[in-house]
Amino acid sequence: MSTEQGRIMFYLGLNAFSSIAIVYTNKVIFKQHTFSYGILLTAIHFFITTLGLFICRLMGVFEPKRIPIIKILPLCVSFCGFVALTNVSLVYNSVGFYQLIKVLTTPMLMVIQTLFYQKTFSVKVKLSLTVTCIGVCLATISDTSATFGGTVVALSAVLITCMYQIWVGAKQSELRCDSFQLLYNQAPISCVMLLPMAYFGDDLPDKFYTPCWPTIAVIAFSGFLAFFVNISIFLVIGKTSPLTYNVLGHFKLCIILSLGFLFFGDEMNSRIFLGIVITLIGVFWYSHLKGHEKEKEDPVMQVRHEEEDADDSDSNGKNV
Repeated sequence: MSTEQGRIMFYLGLNAFSSIAIVYTNKVIFKQHTFSYGILLTAIHFFITTLGLFICRLMGVFEPKRIPIIKILPLCVSFCGFVALTNVSLVYNSVGFYQLIKVLTTPMLMVIQTLFYQKTFSVKVKLSLTVTCIGVCLATISDTSATFGGTVVALSAVLITCMYQIWVGAKQSELRCDSFQLLYNQAPISCVMLLPMAYFGDDLPDKFYTPCWPTIAVIAFSGFLAFFVNISIFLVIGKTSPLTYNVLGHFKLCIILSLGFLFFGDEMNSRIFLGIVITLIGVFWYSHLKGHEKEKEDPVMQVRHEEEDADDSDSNGKNV
């Protein structure tokens, strides 16, 4: 494994660990501490992410790069749109239908990248993603009742999610900046944009909540995890692709479902179990295919394989 591949594996692992941890931390915040302000919590996460990046800058982890607001605005707007539409989608759709539409993110990413970004995908990659999506549907979808308005909102949420993920990668190339520099510019703007959304979307004027110190501590810990979630998203997409990040999301879902059954008494039946198994088959198949593609692109790895093949031929010749 090359140094670059090692870094990518670390970024993938960091995102998986921090994302799974924040899911359960947020469950504690919403259920045990009855903090029901989802958009406000996201704004707090981005405030702590901004603070964390400022500390990283002071420590010399990265060199800041000033990016004009007009160039970073599409990324900020798409993120806030994703947050808003996801919340509205959950209001107007059943959880089962929401999950069904969410699965469409993967094929929609492929369509958008093929039509507008000249990306090509092999038949095997498409098949592996089909298997993955079928598995996710089996594992998560039960009730699929929907309305026309709810469907429009859900599809809009998927579209803007795709655009956000694509732009996270595209903007790093377009603006010639790394993941830290891009997020350093995006996070504070997104935080400010989320505040009025939280005011109206979370019905802050009609709710009264006095947090205690344990609640503040858990929210702060959630923000700490959010820093690693946010930076690892940018690192994973920047070093791989939006599609790979999406597949990682399906893998995380399998882990969350399994942990929920093992430690929190969540439901596990034959349909969910079969869905998890099929999803993991698709995820590992996709990972194998992408690893193979990476080896073909990496000239150093190609030379190594050629040398290994030559050594095998020599040893076979000597044995004859």
